[in-house]
Amino acid sequence: MKDDYRKTIVIASCAVLIIACSAWAQDWPQFRGPAGLGISQTKNLPLSWSDTENLAWKTPMPGYGSSSPIALENKLYVTCFSGYGTADQNSKSMEDLKLHLLCIDGSNGNIIWNKTINPELPETARVRDHGYAAPTPATDGKHIYVFFGKSGVFKFDLKGNQIWKTSVGSKTHAWGCGTSPVLYKNLVIVNASVESGSLVAIDKETGKEKWHADGMNSSWNTPHLVETSDGKHELAVSVKGFILGFDPDTGEQLWNCEGINDYICPSIVSQQGILYAMGGRSSKVIAVRSGGRGDVSNSHKLWQADVGANVSSPVAYKNHLYWVSDRNNTAYCLDLADGSIKYAKSVDIQPYASALLADEKLYIVTRYDGTLVLAPKPLFQQLAHNKLEDKSAFHASPIVCNGNLILRSDQNLYCFKK
Repeated sequence: MKDDYRKTIVIASCAVLIIACSAWAQDWPQFRGPAGLGISQTKNLPLSWSDTENLAWKTPMPGYGSSSPIALENKLYVTCFSGYGTADQNSKSMEDLKLHLLCIDGSNGNIIWNKTINPELPETARVRDHGYAAPTPATDGKHIYVFFGKSGVFKFDLKGNQIWKTSVGSKTHAWGCGTSPVLYKNLVIVNASVESGSLVAIDKETGKEKWHADGMNSSWNTPHLVETSDGKHELAVSVKGFILGFDPDTGEQLWNCEGINDYICPSIVSQQGILYAMGGRSSKVIAVRSGGRGDVSNSHKLWQADVGANVSSPVAYKNHLYWVSDRNNTAYCLDLADGSIKYAKSVDIQPYASALLADEKLYIVTRYDGTLVLAPKPLFQQLAHNKLEDKSAFHASPIVCNGNLILRSDQNLYCFKK
């Protein structure tokens, strides 16, 4: 049974990768890229880099932020905030807080436009770690959709013109807002756990709410769309105590599975209809098969492992799950079939960003100690450890744009090219 499971994963993974290859090669349309999996089909990425080696360009940012860029037709779109809440916040008033959406030329790093947004105040007086620009934008190829917490969800055209704005709640939290929008058919779906405790779907054309589902308790993870074995789509979210599955067309809750009894930051990943949810200060991973109905804790939960991460999201690749934990600074590899640990290797540096797999390399961006490059295989192998002179925080997950590697810190946006 275990061998059959492995064969199914490998065959399905190869089929998905072949079909998606051409579409994935250039654009990176949302948090963690196509399908939210943190995987790119780009080849020939750099293994090593520095402030002089393999650096294509470096662009100073007009503000801070933990959001990742997205890429569309060799243009990058990224958010940041300026004024209040930055390093010199003691000399600033909250009235000075500004939110930004930038468009950047992927060829040379030039800022094409910078849209400044006035936030809805008052905001949280201090956002721990990631500030006021943590959610990553999303694009359908024609427009950009941005979530700024209590300030709302925005739709912009590709020239930076605002088309609509809608609120999904007015509450705040000391940890701020961290979930990113996902697009499904004609909907923009946002986990507004902090702002209203709801999962909210907004009509892309009108900006009006189409449906909402309550119960987003202590949930800082981005919703994940998964294709079930019968070809349908479900929307999965991890909340305190449960993993939940919804019909993305209507918001109807389809199933629930016992989950992790803590706040949840890492986003779910999937492979061949199997969901892998991670999180909590106690660090756990749970595998659950999609497609169930009602309480599936006994019928669809496949395994649980007592390792994990508190913030960083993993990558599911071939037969294994890979990540570096921000709880204990340990690199992990788990067998997807049964959750057994293939390795647990201390690396003694802390990530905050989520893993990227590209060009048969795992890129792990740490907060203050550079980027680890690991081999995606069930035997730990560190290929490189690249550091920059930039001493500001690197909280954003790395992406790929037009065949190049993009990193973002609180101070700069970087492009590395082999």
